Amino acid sequence: MKTTTIALLLLGLGLVAWLAARGKAMAFVGAGKIRPHSLPNYHGWYVAIWGVVPALAFLAIWGNISGGLIFQTVMASPEAASLPTFGMQRSAVLGEAYALATGETAAAFNPQARALAPVYARAIAFYSWIGLAVTLLIAFAGGALAYSRVSPNFRARTRVERMVMAVLLVASLIAVLTTLGILVSLLFESLRFFSMVSPAEFLFGLNWSPQMAIRADQAGSSGAFGAIPLFWGTIFIGAVIAMIVAIPLGLMSAIYLTQYASPRVRAWMKPLLEILAGVPTVVYGYFAALTVAPAIRDFGLALGIPSSSESALAAGLVMGIMIIPFVSSMADDSIAAVPQAMRDGSLAMGATRSETIRKVLVPAALPGVVGGVLLAVSRAIGETMIVVMAAGLAANLTANPFASVTTVTTQIVQLLTGDQEFDSPKTLAAFALGLVLFLVTLALNIVALRVVKKYREAYE
Repeated sequence: MKTTTIALLLLGLGLVAWLAARGKAMAFVGAGKIRPHSLPNYHGWYVAIWGVVPALAFLAIWGNISGGLIFQTVMASPEAASLPTFGMQRSAVLGEAYALATGETAAAFNPQARALAPVYARAIAFYSWIGLAVTLLIAFAGGALAYSRVSPNFRARTRVERMVMAVLLVASLIAVLTTLGILVSLLFESLRFFSMVSPAEFLFGLNWSPQMAIRADQAGSSGAFGAIPLFWGTIFIGAVIAMIVAIPLGLMSAIYLTQYASPRVRAWMKPLLEILAGVPTVVYGYFAALTVAPAIRDFGLALGIPSSSESALAAGLVMGIMIIPFVSSMADDSIAAVPQAMRDGSLAMGATRSETIRKVLVPAALPGVVGGVLLAVSRAIGETMIVVMAAGLAANLTANPFASVTTVTTQIVQLLTGDQEFDSPKTLAAFALGLVLFLVTLALNIVALRVVKKYREAYE
């Protein structure tokens, strides 16, 4: 029996347990002799949780260990004695036998796979029934024990709330531990890189050429790992050009939607604007590479400026369009949170609507706007696809927006593409770049949250 089928069966048993415990609790509630501590629903949830959660936990653990038990059973069978000794060929035969046993395929090209398929099928069925039996036993034992505790004085609400708190705590710990795991893994590999390359050269060097030669006597056998051109390209595209596009358009769209648009227009325009945030970045990359970049190149050549078919301006413009919803949404919420009394007071003193917006609403909503801008910057500097498809791969330290530049994320993709050895500075440089990018985006998010928290106004 499949794991999903068993999980659905457990959920059905949980529903039965919830109904049974709730019915028992409602019986002594209806008697009216003793005022119960908890409502019947809490008793139902308590029994359902104890009947389902331990069984699901065992099912998850069993799903991870049963595969090894099945493999050992198959390998111990007489039919497996004739398997080839070569690893890849043996794996192919076992994979074909497993596919036959599970019904994924109906034909086999290897006679040994056809001989092993019944053994696989028997082992899978045997351990599936064991898992089902133990899972149901745990479910019935947990549900019965919890059901026996249902009584007027039982503090079911307290127990259920503690379980919910435990689940929320585990979820929070998973998020924190995931962040720590990312940081530790990046830090470990980055330290290996910095043991081969000087941190000063990496952080302040002006030449980026990580291509390492195969032989020591080849030209350029010691690659250059100065990351300043990458940092500048990231800032130039994500924090300069993209923000020049996103901040005015995002802020003005928020002002229009909150102050000028009718409710009917707002109901249509705001979802349409936020659709931009849901468009895959590869679609923006195609748009930038096929439409915007050629137009930028032709425009630059018409002005007499040397222009490349891949430019920072093309990537920055499209990236700015992509992050408009981030700026607009935060600005919209901040402006809408300003009390109506401040608007009315400004208008009553003779100010026009535009003066009210410029001198009252925007200053009052400025913390939220700044927080949205910082979050948008952190989103922009981590973008990859648009830069790969529209800005190029050349690590140039230039302020010409018509020239080709590259960013940190693009170089990470390039360094880790294909078969790589994780003992050379070329590959380990990707982890050092990832660590810098992680710290920068983390700092931007922290600053954005601090700005919003520190300068947020509490209106009544």
